[in-house]
This record gives sequence, C-alpha cells and structure tokens, in this order.
Amino acid sequence: MRPVPNWAVATAAAAPVLLVAGWTVAEARQPVGYDPVRDTISELAGQDATDAWIMVVALVLLGCCYLSVAAVLHAAGLPSRFLLAIGGVATIALVAFPRPPVGGSLSHGVAATVAVLALVLWPAGSALRLPRGHDTEHPTQPEPPWAFRRAVGLSATLVLLALFGWCAFEVTSGSRTGLAERVTAVAVSLWPLLAVLSARRAHLAWSTAGTVRVGPDLPTIGVVPPDPLGPPSGPASGDRLP
Repeated sequence: MRPVPNWAVATAAAAPVLLVAGWTVAEARQPVGYDPVRDTISELAGQDATDAWIMVVALVLLGCCYLSVAAVLHAAGLPSRFLLAIGGVATIALVAFPRPPVGGSLSHGVAATVAVLALVLWPAGSALRLPRGHDTEHPTQPEPPWAFRRAVGLSATLVLLALFGWCAFEVTSGSRTGLAERVTAVAVSLWPLLAVLSARRAHLAWSTAGTVRVGPDLPTIGVVPPDPLGPPSGPASGDRLP
C-alpha cells in the first residue's frame, strides 16, 4: 500500500473549507435580494454577480483539490480516482460556462450535472473494485480501509444520491434550491477527506504493526502484515509442500 502524503490530507481538508468560505464571502458582496436558501451557488459566480471572482477562485481551487486527491489516493483504485478527477475537471469547467443573467445555460447545466454525479458515484467505484468473496476466499487477509469497504462505499453513494435527488426536485419544483445545493456540495466535498484519512490510517497500521519476540534470547523481529489492498500472499491452493 502506498503512503498518503501529508499534503494530500491538507488538500482534502481544504476542499469543504474553500467551498463554504467562498460562498460565505461572496454572499456578503451580493445585493439585499440574494437569498442563500433560494438562490444557487452558481449565481455567485454568474455573469451579473457582484465580485464574481470570489466564487470563481473558490470553485477553481475546489476542483484542483479533487484532482490532487485523485492523483495520490491509490487505495481507491483507478475507476474511483478517474471519477473523482472528472468531478474536479467539471467543477473547474463551471467557471468557464457561467450562468447568464437571464434564463439558464445548457453548458453550465451539463457541467454541474457531470460534476455532482461523478462526485456522488466515486465512493461506490472504490467499493466495487474489491474481489468477490473477499471475506471468504481469504479469511486471513486484513480488510481494506473502512472507506473502501463495499458496504461503506455503497452506503455513501446512496446517501449522496438521495441528496442529489433532493437537489433535482428543488430545481424543478421547489423553493429551497440554494439550501439543497449547499448541503449536497458540502457532503460530496467531505467524502474525499474521509477517504484520505481512512487510507492514511490503514497504511500507518500496516507499516507500523507490532513486533514478535521469538524466545527470550533472540532479537526482536519486525513482522509486516499483508497489504490490505494487495493480492493474497502465501502458497497457492494447488501447491504442496514436499
């Protein structure tokens, strides 16, 4: 298992902070009529927003955070890292297709949908990469980091999908679009941090496992347990000892 660098933890932790700080500062610069419960985050970076650069910078940095985590979170597996990277690119693309003053924008809507769906689905991707029968075929193998276990990853995606459904409902027929969008955005920005912390903890536990002392006069021998995400070790089932 590859270690998770310290800067990756800091980057993942910065994602929700940048998001909330960005819309908080940007909201303070808007006219009195702006309502964060009703109005969306995209309006803060729209063509007619006051000081739109504040939310633009926050979204670009947020997308860069997702891309950085995807680059180093090897424990998640390539499919999940790809989805997380797509979410980062689509988040940055939101500022390239700002919301117009009147009406909607197809390009902006597509970028927003791709960003949210990619960030919603990537936890399930890391769970589904586990081999079937992980607990029965190799019962002695340690479990993977908790964030990448099948039940946890699928549960996280189901919760995020429910929030995405709430957003879709509010956009089409509700009056709390801004609230639904903010809750969903914070939720999807927190999962990369939880995943990074989970992978880091698993690596530390694997690399700094306890030692075994063989006999009173023998030196201590450090024993490194199997990699939780690596292939099973030991002789194959068909091998026989002489």
